[in-house]
Amino acid sequence: MAISLASLRMTSALTPPRILIHGVAGVGKSTFAADADRPVFIMTEDGLGKLQVPHFPLATSYAEVAGALDALLTEDHEFGTVVIDSVDWLEPLIWAEACLRNGWASIETPGFGKGYGEALNVWREYLDKLNALRDQKGMAVIQIAHTDIKRFDSPEHEPYDRYVIKLQTRASALLQEHSDVVLFANYQISVAKSDVGFNKKVTRALGSGARVMHTEERPAFLAKNRYGLPDTLPLSWAEFMAAMPQSE
Repeated sequence: MAISLASLRMTSALTPPRILIHGVAGVGKSTFAADADRPVFIMTEDGLGKLQVPHFPLATSYAEVAGALDALLTEDHEFGTVVIDSVDWLEPLIWAEACLRNGWASIETPGFGKGYGEALNVWREYLDKLNALRDQKGMAVIQIAHTDIKRFDSPEHEPYDRYVIKLQTRASALLQEHSDVVLFANYQISVAKSDVGFNKKVTRALGSGARVMHTEERPAFLAKNRYGLPDTLPLSWAEFMAAMPQSE
């Protein structure tokens, strides 16, 4: 089909968000997702605890994850949100799938990072299935990840530590690019300095137990959003939706 100015379109309504949430252990990432609109969980780790939500059997292969996504796409249902819990436990399943397709003993077999590059093709297949659920079924997407602390070598400043998504670097970048929102969840912490004598002061971390999610990147953590959300929100699905722009 020939392309002309007549093919220009205006986006008239918001599509359901694709959310990637990472954060410290036990902060409430799964609980956040469980409060979403009619969620169904695809489990790659046994991390639901006491949460009572619909979920597929624990996936032990990429084929089982792909099968669950295909079932949601092809079968009739009333679910409004698909939740992947978690993508860092999905990653070794994707590596195993790449090895199976290429006849490798391990993801390191081809050497020089080639295995991880091939795994990106499987990641893209997976993300295409998530996009199909959003576009064809109108489902929101929540991907849950654990977080890690790594040294960041900045080209402009001295190196420093920051919270990052616990995935191989290229896979993490791919999932971040795919997501409309990357949230970093943590406990709200403040610091206070106190004098201990002899002209010395110590810094103590103080926490109230409040849990928050950050929506904009800072030196200490990865985050982003495409909706102009406030920098920090309480870790709550209701608070997230209240801050989201509404379709006209």
